[in-house]
Amino acid sequence: MKVFAQAKSRSIATLGSQRRFERGKRVFIHANGLSDTLHGSIDYFCLVPSYLSLPCYIAMNHLVSLYHRWDTPLLRNLVFWAVIYLFHLITTNQAFYSNATHLVGAMSLITLLQIGVAYTTLYGLIPYFLNKKRFLVFAILLIVLLCFAAAGYHAANYYYFEPTYPQSYATRFEAFGYQSMFERITDIPLTASKTIFLFSPTVLLLLFQFYRDQQRLSEINEQKKTAELTALKHQLNPHCLFNTLNNVYALAVKKSDKTPEVISKLSDILDYVLYRCNEDYVPLGKEVELIENYLTLEKIRYGKRVAITFNPSYGQDVRIAPLLLLTFVENAFKHGVSQEINQARIDIKLHAHKNTIAFSINNTIPADAAQDREAKPAIGLINVRKQLELLYPNAHQLQLDEAMDAYRVTLELKTP
Repeated sequence: MKVFAQAKSRSIATLGSQRRFERGKRVFIHANGLSDTLHGSIDYFCLVPSYLSLPCYIAMNHLVSLYHRWDTPLLRNLVFWAVIYLFHLITTNQAFYSNATHLVGAMSLITLLQIGVAYTTLYGLIPYFLNKKRFLVFAILLIVLLCFAAAGYHAANYYYFEPTYPQSYATRFEAFGYQSMFERITDIPLTASKTIFLFSPTVLLLLFQFYRDQQRLSEINEQKKTAELTALKHQLNPHCLFNTLNNVYALAVKKSDKTPEVISKLSDILDYVLYRCNEDYVPLGKEVELIENYLTLEKIRYGKRVAITFNPSYGQDVRIAPLLLLTFVENAFKHGVSQEINQARIDIKLHAHKNTIAFSINNTIPADAAQDREAKPAIGLINVRKQLELLYPNAHQLQLDEAMDAYRVTLELKTP
C-alpha cells in the first residue's frame, strides 16, 4: 500500500508539472504570436523528459526573441545581397578567371553595380517619378541609369581587370576578338544583356516589396473588418436586449403569471447574445433556437393578436453570422405587430442546403407604417446591411418588398 501511495503521489506531481508546463507553453505561444507551424515545432522539441521541459521552454523563448529582434529591414537586405553574391560565385564559370582574387573582385563589382541600380530605382526613381505619374521621365532616367551601370561594368573590365589579369582574357579575345571601350558601349546586344543582368535583382526586390505590402494591406483590412464587426455587434446586442426587456416590462406591469417563463427565456437569450456571439459565424441551429425563444416571448406578449408560422429546415454543419436573422424578426414585430389593430400575421421560412441559406419573412403592416419607416429608418436593418457587406461580400442577396398591407424580406446567403 505504501509503494502504491508513493507511486500515486509521483504520478499526481508529474501530472501537475505537465499541466503547468502546458499552460506556460500556451501563454508563450499566444504572447509571441507564433504560427501553427512553429507551434508544431515547439511540440516536437518538447517531447523530452520532464527534467528538460524548462530548459526546452527557455531555449525556444530565446530563439523567438532573437527572431523578433533581428527581423529588421537592414538584416533582410543584407541577407538578400549575400545570397545574390553567393549565387554569382557559385554559378559563374570559374575557368574564365585566372585566380580566386580575380573571381571575387569581378563578382563584387557586379554585385555593387546591382546594389546601386536597385536602390537608386527603389528610393529615387520610383517615389519621385513613377509614383507621381511622371512615366516618361521615369523611363528615360531608368534607361540612362542602366546605361551608366553597363558603361561602368565595361570601364572596370577595360581599365582594371583586363590589364591586371591578362591571362584570363587571352582565350576570349582569340575567340571573339578584341573590342575597344567605344565598341563595347555601342554594342547594343552586349549592352542590353548587361543592363538586364544588372537590373534583375531590382525586379526581385520589387516582387518581395509588393508581397510584403500586400501582406500588410491584408492585415490592415482584416483588422479594420474585425473592428467594424465588433462595433456592429456592440450595436446589435443592446438593440436585441432592449426589445426583449420591453417584453418583460410589459408583462410585469400586467402582473402576468407568465412573467417567470418570460424571464427564463430572457435568460437563454442573454446567454446567447452575451457569450455565444463573439465569433464571426455560429451554428445555424443556435440562431434558430434564439429565434424560437424570441418568438415564444412575443407570443406570450401579444397572445391572439398575432399568428406566427416558422418552418426551419437545415443541416447540422451550417454556420451563419450571429444575430443576423433575428434583426429581421424584431423589425417584423416592431413595425408590424406592435402597430397593428387587427390580428397580425408573421410567416418565417428558413431553408439551408449545402452552401446556401434561404430566409424569408412576411408580415402584415398597418396602412400608415410606411410613412413611419421613412421618417425613422431602422438602425437594425442599417447594421445588418453593413454586416452582410463585411461577412458576405458578393455572396448575399437582400431584397425588401413593401406593399400596402404587407412587408417582405428575402435573404439568400452563400456560406463560406
